[in-house]
Amino acid sequence: MGMMGDDLGDEWWKQSNDSADASENDEQEEKTTEIVPEDKKAKKRKTESKAVKPNKAKRKKKTPQKECFVTEEKKEEGEEKESKPKRRRKKKTITDVLATSEPKAGSPADLQKLVHEHYSDKRSVIELEELKLPDSCFLASNDLTHSLSSYLKEICPKWAKTQRLHTEKKSLALVIVCSSALRAIELIKQLTAFKGEARVMKLFAKHIKVEEQVKLLGKMVTHIGVGTPGRIKALIEKEGLSLQKLRFLVLDWNWRDQKLRRMVDVPEVKGDLLKLLEAGIMKGCQEGGIKLGLF
Repeated sequence: MGMMGDDLGDEWWKQSNDSADASENDEQEEKTTEIVPEDKKAKKRKTESKAVKPNKAKRKKKTPQKECFVTEEKKEEGEEKESKPKRRRKKKTITDVLATSEPKAGSPADLQKLVHEHYSDKRSVIELEELKLPDSCFLASNDLTHSLSSYLKEICPKWAKTQRLHTEKKSLALVIVCSSALRAIELIKQLTAFKGEARVMKLFAKHIKVEEQVKLLGKMVTHIGVGTPGRIKALIEKEGLSLQKLRFLVLDWNWRDQKLRRMVDVPEVKGDLLKLLEAGIMKGCQEGGIKLGLF
């Protein structure tokens, strides 16, 4: 009996230990089963967050950069397209306009228009009427077929008589107004067939002082003067040149320089010409003593 009781006690003890061990194993398995999915879920969340966040950041960075870059390029292209025609308009010169058009001979109406446009905002209506040149003072204009000598022979058919009667110092019978000293020298060379025994004087500022020209005009009788409007006006103002015996004033109107500009297309020359006309030429034309020709 005693042995049987011991055996039963041992069995009960084993069963209780086995149940305890089983319960512990069950608890551990439950813990493992509970922990493993949490770890997996956490890892998945981390991997998903890592995979998602950089993609979002990249998209946020890329999209504004692309938009800014494209818009700036479009703006720059648009600005270049808009600026190009503006630059072309600014660079458009008289040479560009005249190169595509045929040369047109000047007329008295062109000179009248030049005077009116220059003084329209500076003079009253009555004063503008006083500046108007009578049609009777204009000679025939060059039709672009004449040389200087042939043109002067046409407008001054009695030049030999005019030259003989001109005997006063400090005066000229014929004045030719041009744009530059070089052009004046060229025109003097073209006068050979026309001038005869007439004395010709250079009336420009290049290498010649105005005081020297005043002395020369006072020493001897001079028939023809060729020069620039600025120097001719200066001689009139210094009383070195008188307009009382002036009979013919010829403007080198149609000639064009290398840039295809006439004398009235150069602002400085045009301004000096208008001042010369106002310095006594207009008055002489209105009184009938001076005749105007456009060469």
